[in-house]
Amino acid sequence: MSPSHEGHRRILPIADRLQADPGTAGRGVTIAFIDSGFYAHPDLVTPRNRILAYHDISAPDADAAALERPDVSSWHGMMTSVVAAGNGALSEGRFRGLASEANVVLVKVGSAHRIVHDDIRRGIAWVIAHRERYGIRVLNISCAGDFEESYLTGGLSRAADDATRSGILVVAAAGNAGHEAAHNVLPPASAPSVIAVGGLDDGGAGEQSWNYHSSYGLTLDGLQKPELIAPAIWLAAPILPGTPTAAQAQLLSRLDRASDEALPGLLREHAGVDPDLDAVAGREPYLVRQLVAARLRDQKVLSGHYKHVDGTSFAAPIVSSVAAQMLEANPRLSPQQCRRLLMTTARGLPGIPLERQGWGVVQPRAAVAAARAA
Repeated sequence: MSPSHEGHRRILPIADRLQADPGTAGRGVTIAFIDSGFYAHPDLVTPRNRILAYHDISAPDADAAALERPDVSSWHGMMTSVVAAGNGALSEGRFRGLASEANVVLVKVGSAHRIVHDDIRRGIAWVIAHRERYGIRVLNISCAGDFEESYLTGGLSRAADDATRSGILVVAAAGNAGHEAAHNVLPPASAPSVIAVGGLDDGGAGEQSWNYHSSYGLTLDGLQKPELIAPAIWLAAPILPGTPTAAQAQLLSRLDRASDEALPGLLREHAGVDPDLDAVAGREPYLVRQLVAARLRDQKVLSGHYKHVDGTSFAAPIVSSVAAQMLEANPRLSPQQCRRLLMTTARGLPGIPLERQGWGVVQPRAAVAAARAA
């Protein structure tokens, strides 16, 4: 990463920050993702297409060709799936997920503007119905319902528990409302068998730890959530290809690496990509570099293909990817065993209240070792 990026902040791959086991990558394991939309990102489809299935609950006849058309709803699910299972194809392997060889199943349950409570339930039901066909062992849900509900009567929570009983480990984002008065974890993360994942701020390098504003507290049924936390900020995620944002990021990255002599030519060649850059074309190199550094920082650009993101939406896929590693190491593990091993191998952090971190930070290497020994 260029030293100008993010004010000299060092953002490392998640495997380095969590000191993950390099020998496991989710081989032979399928992770399903429920989200607002998806895109067939190169990190998932090259050199081998690992997307086994795509299903849109509002358009059941849609096929995988829909994944090749980027739109505003593609962003979130593309990022969550790549954070967990991307192989870093566009970063020479640097920003790969811990389950970089796992297969994925993508289930669209809404749009960038709205995900309806009951549509998440319908998505879970589809995953359960197709679990054997695609070998689904882990389900990642980086979205939440509209309201609290008891797992005894609520359809969404009951569907999540049904998925666990069917042999699928369910991992869900806790939410990002820890700084608000109403900070409770919503379903499906509030269901008893679901691993609700809160957030950790490790500064991007895994060297220090601060609390992240993830949701927490007792559910309507008196369960304490979340169970685990994982890094939820300074996380590398893909930029949606074929969009103006991608064009801007690629230009900024090229300008950041270019010599002073090359700057005017690059700005002329890419006129119209970024109005602010157009305004400094022909100006002194130091002025151009000041603007480029500011734009890289403001747009959170790590390279022409990746930016850094935050939210428990991206902490949950990290835990899902660790679960895939565990199931590669020991395919016989049940969801209940995975859950127990993830929690008992987690590391509690001083300075963060227990109610906000549960059992602590997920520990990939220890979890995989425990899976092998189970």
